[in-house]
Amino acid sequence: MTGELHDPNRPIGYEFLVRGHLGDLLLQAFPELEPETCGGDTVLRGALPDQAALHGVLAELEALGIELLALHRLSMEPGNPREQREQGDGGRPCLG
Repeated sequence: MTGELHDPNRPIGYEFLVRGHLGDLLLQAFPELEPETCGGDTVLRGALPDQAALHGVLAELEALGIELLALHRLSMEPGNPREQREQGDGGRPCLG
């Protein structure tokens, strides 16, 4: 944590690394997230409006039996062409 307060009017970016390739049918459960293949797994990336939406995605993953391998919060700085993972996050090469 950087100690900075989050602007509640600005969405927060997240990326979810899940096990396996998600087909079109499963991806329909996450319309707010963009999928990307990462080796044999899938990264779902996008902005969510609030904590409730984050918990909704986590609940949907669980309900569908999709294994979550990693979750990263992204810095959504204005003017950045792409969301960047917050400083200090290590992880797999496909993330961030």
